[in-house]
Amino acid sequence: MISCVTAIALSILISQAESPPDLLRRVAEREALAQAARNQYLYRQSVTVDELGDRDANGSYREVREVIFTPAGERIEQFVRKPESRLKRLILTPEDFHDIRNIQPFLLTPDLLPRYFIRFRGDETIDNIDCWVLDIQPRQLLQGMRLFEGFAWVDKQSLSIIRTHGQAVPPIYAGGRENLFPRFTTIREKIDGDFYFPVLTYANDTLPFKTGPLRMKLTIRYTGYKKFGAESKITFEPPK
Repeated sequence: MISCVTAIALSILISQAESPPDLLRRVAEREALAQAARNQYLYRQSVTVDELGDRDANGSYREVREVIFTPAGERIEQFVRKPESRLKRLILTPEDFHDIRNIQPFLLTPDLLPRYFIRFRGDETIDNIDCWVLDIQPRQLLQGMRLFEGFAWVDKQSLSIIRTHGQAVPPIYAGGRENLFPRFTTIREKIDGDFYFPVLTYANDTLPFKTGPLRMKLTIRYTGYKKFGAESKITFEPPK
């Protein structure tokens, strides 16, 4: 599945259609509205990381978080259960968890536009939706920065990004430390008939460590979206 999407992304000589006027500005404004809307929702985020050998998984990491609101209306995260790590070679770093929150569910909001060089690549139909295709590349990579590099598919009607495919950059090589990041695809779906929110991120990639290549799989599921309001039930339970 991932290889199919990669093939599409790498062969994006899709059409010679011209970019609509002010496309990037309009997409970024729509992304800002989507971000503001998603900030009003409760949801559950499940993260699974698997180390893959020749036949079966060799190690794994599991965590489940809920994004909820306190009685005072503050938006917070809490673990549904304690994370379980049985990884043997992979070490999850602060950058990995930053990417899970900010790069895998990437939003191209107006404040991020100056950080990227974005080229219009044509149009394509994805999941029966006519889309514009954008090639997104960082303008500059500075120490401590985490940025997205890849492609975005924009619904022509709503100007909503419905899919991204790419990678968190840069890789990190410092003090004997080698921190590599997989290529991934994030799929969004329309929630409550208006905005598209992330529902699935998946990656199946081989990371070329100096100690030897390591194939890994990443799955992030975003479920149970529910708009916060008087009818929302807030529960606080300690991690199991």
